[in-house]
Amino acid sequence: MEEGKSNSAEKISLTEQEWKGLLTPQQYYVLREKGTERPGTGLYDQFFLKGKYYCAGCGFELFESGSKFDAGCGWPSFSEPSENRNITENADLSYGMIRTEVVCSRCGGHLGHVFNDGPPPGGLRYCINSASLVFKSQEELNSAKISETIEP
Repeated sequence: MEEGKSNSAEKISLTEQEWKGLLTPQQYYVLREKGTERPGTGLYDQFFLKGKYYCAGCGFELFESGSKFDAGCGWPSFSEPSENRNITENADLSYGMIRTEVVCSRCGGHLGHVFNDGPPPGGLRYCINSASLVFKSQEELNSAKISETIEP
């Protein structure tokens, strides 16, 4: 799916075979099988350009660079989503732990987890797998806006 093209939370439902054809093996593992990257290996862990982060599965906007911070945990960390309605939180009792899973509200793809050890004022840390994200720089977003206003 082309990232950054949808602001609608209309649910996307694909078969597992369709997801496999759409996603890379790493994206499929994280988004559809609720996998996780090894710490410090993701593209966006130490990445701090201005722009927005979208779901790699469906292109839904999830986070803005202004909420990204270095938590030192080995995964991209954000203090808040772009809009609360763009993510869904689920109880995760796997591996003998009590955590809160974060998924894309549009396609249900697993993004990571949210913890209560983030910076003020909200105190939240959205710990997100890079494989679940696609980044668009502020320059790309500005260019897209300009081309939309020029097109008939």
